[in-house]
Amino acid sequence: MPATLRDVAERAQVSVRTVSNVVSGYEHVSAKMRARVQQAIEELDYRPNPVARTLRTGRTGLLALVVPEIDVPYFGELARDVITAAAEVGYQVMIDQTGHDHDREQDLLRGTDRNMLFDGMLFAPLATEAELSEVNASQSMPLVLLGEHTFDGRFDHVAIDNVRAAADATTHLIDIGRARIAAIGTQPKEHYTTPLQRTEGYERALERAGLEHDPALVRAADHYSRADGYAAATSLLSQSPRPDAIFCYSDLLAMGAARAVFDAGLQVPDDIAIIGIDDIEEGRYARPSLSTVSLDTPFIAEQAIARIAARIDDPGLPTQEIVAPHILLPRESTGARSDARDPAIATIAN
Repeated sequence: MPATLRDVAERAQVSVRTVSNVVSGYEHVSAKMRARVQQAIEELDYRPNPVARTLRTGRTGLLALVVPEIDVPYFGELARDVITAAAEVGYQVMIDQTGHDHDREQDLLRGTDRNMLFDGMLFAPLATEAELSEVNASQSMPLVLLGEHTFDGRFDHVAIDNVRAAADATTHLIDIGRARIAAIGTQPKEHYTTPLQRTEGYERALERAGLEHDPALVRAADHYSRADGYAAATSLLSQSPRPDAIFCYSDLLAMGAARAVFDAGLQVPDDIAIIGIDDIEEGRYARPSLSTVSLDTPFIAEQAIARIAARIDDPGLPTQEIVAPHILLPRESTGARSDARDPAIATIAN
């Protein structure tokens, strides 16, 4: 029969209330008393009852992580890092995906009975700024937005500087001598923030270098997938003159584009240099390895968990925006050598 709070109290020779305080993380318990209780918990292999804890504290110890597509490697890696960061502060994470469904995103953002399972939510929505503006922040559960949305002061936000990341990627192509630089990843049918910001960064880099922005070199992608990257690059290669470099708004787009270049009988990077954004693991070990802008997903996860935990404890905290760092990682797809000296690969190797 599983051990109870009373069993632990009898073993530690303390009150049931003291055991409850230790299990709940109550601060005002002496170190000596806490050690006695922890020893009794280990000896009896006591497991807290989550239902009882919820009734006692009004909290479930669960967080929701909502992403557009869990099978996109970037979101899979982000989920892993969020789960790790949450475990360190005593939370478990449940993952949901919206599948590009605007109505579903709105339901989750507004809060439904289902959301009451969670103490807070980390949300990486595809919702447009107009859709986010319709959400009543005062009625929302504790929420931290992840990614690319403009900070309006209503929700905590762990952001990516997409404009600068895109400009850095494009500038790298310029620095290696490319002048006819294409871009894959616009989404003109949807006013999503990510493609808008990455397009802005791409155009800024061209302008700073004195290069003309040629709309004929820009291709849309309904989804940031290999297939869409392949189709867009195939279209670009049919032009004359063709581009000598392609900036892709995601690594998956870039990997599809690289395949299209090879299928056209051309070489990466000799004929066309390619760079993406995300630094997914697949790109590090592709041949040629993929140049990319690495987004610091552990930092994003740690900061997001810190903000949601703080907001759960104090809903009245002022909202905050935290901008995640990024780093340019030149690899073989833009002519750089890729080996264990690559920070991303060296991290894995060690």
